[in-house]
Amino acid sequence: MIRVALIDDHESVRLGLEAACARTGAMQTVFSGSSVQDYLRWRMAAFAPPADVVVLDLTLGDGTTVSENVQDVVADGSPVLIHSVADRTSAVREALSNGATGVISKASRIDDVIAAILTIASGDPLENLEWANAVDGDRAFADAQLAVREREVLRLYAAGLPLKAVAERLGIAYSTAKENITRVRVKYVEVGRPAPTKIDLRLRAIEDGLVDDEPGGTLGGR
Repeated sequence: MIRVALIDDHESVRLGLEAACARTGAMQTVFSGSSVQDYLRWRMAAFAPPADVVVLDLTLGDGTTVSENVQDVVADGSPVLIHSVADRTSAVREALSNGATGVISKASRIDDVIAAILTIASGDPLENLEWANAVDGDRAFADAQLAVREREVLRLYAAGLPLKAVAERLGIAYSTAKENITRVRVKYVEVGRPAPTKIDLRLRAIEDGLVDDEPGGTLGGR
């Protein structure tokens, strides 16, 4: 049974998705609410494991940002499917660059939304028309395609943390953090955006929206 969390500030959208998930017989909606923080509080209170897929609207009515919401869900251990009108290409790219696994438009048929949830739950990439449109205007992001862990390491490292501190923050071995940075550098070289120094990596992270372009480099738009 695939455990799905629905986060959208439009109740009618959530109710429709809940019904569609139930009809499959293979999905269970474990949470339905209007904010990421409500979902995280529910998880803690219920001692529930992370959802297999979190279906997340791009814009919620609680003043949170796209970066905040996607980062919080990914850090909590769930893949994110963005379910939105998808006409704000920059916001979709922001969601993808912060770790969202895929995006599907609210204009899509409900069967296509269910298929997208199943794809992400199985661990496969979701590369559909919405994804293609989002990255088409930003070929550097599309070509580099850093993995989620690589983005996490780069985001912290480019923000100024020593690699050892990055490893400690993420709960991984120093050697793992170092390997991730090496892979990041290789990927940037392959798309013609070399980053041989930490300063260069910071510039690439700024270009890709992983850190803010300001002294000290705050993380991911926070």
